[in-house]
Amino acid sequence: MNIAPRYLGRGSWLARRDPRVLILVVFFFIFTVLQIWDARLVFGLLIISVIYYRTAAIPWAQIRRNWTVVFLFIGMLVTVNMLVAGGNVEAMPEGEPDVLFYFPLLGTPISAQSVSLAVTQFLRYLAMATIGFPVAFAIAPSDFGVAFRRLGVPEKFAFGIDLTFRFLPSLSADFQSTVDAQRIRGFDWSAGATGFLTRVRRSTPVIVPTVVNAIAGAEDTIDAMDLRGFGTGRRTWLRLLVYDREDWLVLGFFVALLVAATLGGFLGTSDELWTPQFLIDIAQG
Repeated sequence: MNIAPRYLGRGSWLARRDPRVLILVVFFFIFTVLQIWDARLVFGLLIISVIYYRTAAIPWAQIRRNWTVVFLFIGMLVTVNMLVAGGNVEAMPEGEPDVLFYFPLLGTPISAQSVSLAVTQFLRYLAMATIGFPVAFAIAPSDFGVAFRRLGVPEKFAFGIDLTFRFLPSLSADFQSTVDAQRIRGFDWSAGATGFLTRVRRSTPVIVPTVVNAIAGAEDTIDAMDLRGFGTGRRTWLRLLVYDREDWLVLGFFVALLVAATLGGFLGTSDELWTPQFLIDIAQG
């Protein structure tokens, strides 16, 4: 049974970095991109995140479904936010929004500023997703616990995070094993099912044994940890984590980005929404 996350970036330049670097980069980058409203600067950060992501050498064929979900989720989130905003944008310079058109049926005004905000948010969320993917696929499964512990997380929480990353793929493997066992016995829960509710109702014979097996497996893990005295004393870790020169360079680069974004916000150079002039001209023409 598969009990570990997919280590797709094995052997890549980013996978050879200290796992703490990959985790810290995500935090530094998120706080950086959240301070910037200028789409041109956000696009530059997206380029940086793509270059960083490429150093993980994660095979596209293995995670294209993951990226499909990310694009759909971000697109839906940005679209709903644009409709709810109704043409008004808090980060825009003073003045009335330049309305391009009114959304059919709802009558919601779509302005040049709200379109610019939607594009900025899409680039922002995409950049954050891109910078975060290597954490899931370029860190060795056995390094999650020690990495979070060395970052100051209490050891019980650090070990809980480690078990979580191991549990999710195990649950997926159990689900697939149950589906295969049911099909061998002549039951295919997805065959002929039309509609979401019908599929959910027919999946009960698959979900119930999967959940029961997961609970039983969790109890076995708890018993094994109790027998080994987990939590009764200070835990030691076999893996020794040490930053090398390249690790410090990566961390220094992303810290510099964070400092630059923070200073830009105080100076007022990056905290206002940028709207392309051609959108304003279309709205006013």
